[in-house]
Amino acid sequence: MTSFVFRHSLLRGAPGTCRFISEYRAKRPLFTLFSVRSYATGEDNRVPKIYTKTGDKGFSSTFTGERRPKEDHIFEALGNTDELSSAIGLAREFCLDKRHTFTHQLDKIQCVLQDVGANIATPRSSARESHIKRTKFIAQPIVDLETWIDEFTEELPPLTSFILPSGGKSSAALHLARTVCRRAERSVAPIVRSGEADPDVAKFLNRLSDYLFTVARYASMKEGSEEKIYMRPE
Repeated sequence: MTSFVFRHSLLRGAPGTCRFISEYRAKRPLFTLFSVRSYATGEDNRVPKIYTKTGDKGFSSTFTGERRPKEDHIFEALGNTDELSSAIGLAREFCLDKRHTFTHQLDKIQCVLQDVGANIATPRSSARESHIKRTKFIAQPIVDLETWIDEFTEELPPLTSFILPSGGKSSAALHLARTVCRRAERSVAPIVRSGEADPDVAKFLNRLSDYLFTVARYASMKEGSEEKIYMRPE
């Protein structure tokens, strides 16, 4: 019996990340999308396995091939970035349910976060010029975030009080993603300061938290949900 297996890009260069081609990096993909067609026969019906066992001893590899402990600051930052993408993915599902028009922006942001991960996973201290060229993070996504923030802000009422995470499921989920973004930014900051990652990576995460705050308010407004305002407990 013939079977067909489609597999998305998972080149093992950058640990914990898969790189999807985005509109920003289409000309310089680090990992490529590809399909693997397996026409199983009686002699060969093997299915590719997701696990490699290479990290069983508590070490993992950077894109440059350097082996580091899993608790290394590089992998901490990668994990936080991956968690951020997952949090945005969850928020996106709530936003889709409410038919918000900005979900395509969340899609792009998740793709850019793959680029962020690739850059973090390529420490400059062990990178060759070819590594640096393939994982360079460009500034266009930062410009896009600033444009989107300005557009949403024009429609929002002025911010006069401290807002608590609230305003409906879409808004609350976006606020949660914002807090994860702040953590990712904190873990990336020392890597950037040491020269191991591009400065624009930290700038993107900083601007992304502002975007998530703004779009959370926008989602609440569009849904007609009330935001909770901070009031000192008596």
